[in-house]
Amino acid sequence: MKILVTGASGFVGSHIADRLLAGGHEVRALLRERSSEEWLHGKPIEIVRADVKDVESLRRPVENVDAIIHVGGVTAAKNRQGFYDGNLLPTRNLLEAARRYDPGLSRFVLCSSQTAVGPSLDGQPVTELTPPHPITTYGKSKRAAEEEAERARQDIPVTILRLAAIYGPRDTAILTFFQTVDKGLRPLIGMKDKWINLAHVSDIADASVLAVEKEEAKNQTYFIGGEQHHTWREISNLTAEVLKRRGLTVKLPHTVVYTVAGFSEFFSMFRSKPSVLNWEKGRDMVQANWTCSVEKAVRELGYHQNVSLEDGIRDTTDWYRREGWM
Repeated sequence: MKILVTGASGFVGSHIADRLLAGGHEVRALLRERSSEEWLHGKPIEIVRADVKDVESLRRPVENVDAIIHVGGVTAAKNRQGFYDGNLLPTRNLLEAARRYDPGLSRFVLCSSQTAVGPSLDGQPVTELTPPHPITTYGKSKRAAEEEAERARQDIPVTILRLAAIYGPRDTAILTFFQTVDKGLRPLIGMKDKWINLAHVSDIADASVLAVEKEEAKNQTYFIGGEQHHTWREISNLTAEVLKRRGLTVKLPHTVVYTVAGFSEFFSMFRSKPSVLNWEKGRDMVQANWTCSVEKAVRELGYHQNVSLEDGIRDTTDWYRREGWM
């Protein structure tokens, strides 16, 4: 199939593009005017640039493609409008462009986020039946994009993937954590263990391809992540073992997290780019349980976590070292 991937210049999108190519699909990458082509160089990918805020601008990207995998979005913004302009508006415009210019589209895959539902409130992993209760503006904007996609199901086959926390080669978001452990510190937030569902980007790419290829995925929503849940203590200790580093465990009280996040948000007001770490991100970080169940994806799509936590950490840190990032 010929598949359009938005956000293909980024961490997750570039890995999805690679996996599609490996599976014999043709890939068209939709990039913004100033987006880098760093992870796309030398690959048989058709690159088109357009403004996702303008439906007419999206005509060329969406014409004559069999499927769209919408990965692009924003994780940081200076205000509420910035999150909605970066997450809801592009989803709405891509769906409208598909209606106008590619009525035979076989699948629209929206890569959403676990934050669109929110953390577990009772200690049990959230599922597709859990009522959404996003706790940040980012999460609310992702949920709004989901609702737009859900409404479109009456005339466009839509699959929504709610992605858990992701790590892997090319990722900058979790890089600081690995650098910190490499320097001999094992950071933990709060006095009690915090649980998380963590997925290697390779498994996310696999799931995205399944969402396009599997008929069972049509008009369905799935959580995608690891099949096992881990505590940050376990992740820190395993990372130290992989890196062969002895280290000191440092527990950061929630008040410290909120204070640092607040200062980061304040000073970002005087910079051109928003800070990823803000007060709301701090609220995300202090939650006790960010776990989700991938049982539905396993049962209906044949999805499985193919990369273990240890192998994933080794793959990621080896890549960081080869690239000189760590």
